[in-house]
Amino acid sequence: MRTTTPAPARRRRTKVRLLAAALGLAASGAMALPTAHAAAPQDRGADRLAQVTDAVEQSGVRGIAWHTDEASGRVVVTADASVSRAEIATLRKAAGADAAALRVERARGVFRPLLDSGDAIYGGGYRCSLGFNVVRDGAYHFLTAGHCGDVAGTWYTDAQQRTLIGPTVHSSFPGNDYALVRYDNSGLSHPGGWTAAEAYVGESVKRTGSTTGTHGGEVTALDVTVRYTGSGTVRDMIQTNVCAEPGDSGGALYDGDKALGITSGGSGDCRSGGTTFYQPVTEALAKYGATLY
Repeated sequence: MRTTTPAPARRRRTKVRLLAAALGLAASGAMALPTAHAAAPQDRGADRLAQVTDAVEQSGVRGIAWHTDEASGRVVVTADASVSRAEIATLRKAAGADAAALRVERARGVFRPLLDSGDAIYGGGYRCSLGFNVVRDGAYHFLTAGHCGDVAGTWYTDAQQRTLIGPTVHSSFPGNDYALVRYDNSGLSHPGGWTAAEAYVGESVKRTGSTTGTHGGEVTALDVTVRYTGSGTVRDMIQTNVCAEPGDSGGALYDGDKALGITSGGSGDCRSGGTTFYQPVTEALAKYGATLY
């Protein structure tokens, strides 16, 4: 026959055992509070994250890029070096009760469109980079950055503007960052060999530009909104940790023979590293009814 202990006595013994176990863990160093990184993501609905995104958008803070990270249930804001602590506080205040849904990260340098004077393709006193050659309505064109197309109506192969390439047919910036330039000089070659593709997070990629040549890295985020310092806001961008510098704007982002994006802007340089953003090439092709070849 099994005897039973009265309930009050059982509860007292249980409390003693639990307390002893907790004290033992603390003494051995095995008991620790969870860190912010170890904590399980809170269940924030899509509506709440959309509200936080809107708050970041409406904050007016420049020099930031943001996207929704569904895995952590947070809106990730990357702030460049121009963003002050007070402006970070402004972002959190704008998010209000949902400020915990913000994760703020820092990037070196200042986010800006990578436009400068130099070599490669020239127009309007600026230098940019050719992205991808395309065909539209049976004629040869190429894609470059929209903020490049906005400053030059005609492009040349040299700074002295002696060798014509052709005119900017269309450009879109801000909002997007792509432009279409037509080849009017039949003496220029325009090689192809690309296939349009969508980028994915973690993808190993390369970028080629007229200032720094070819550099590699990986895709770190998609569907990113960037508000450039002293310039406009662009949306649905590809974010990478590939370096770039002024003059690399318009250049190609790719993975093997897969054409992924057009260099828009970023921060840092190719000595210390940086953060860069790219206009997806598929959107530009769809806009212009153009095809890679």
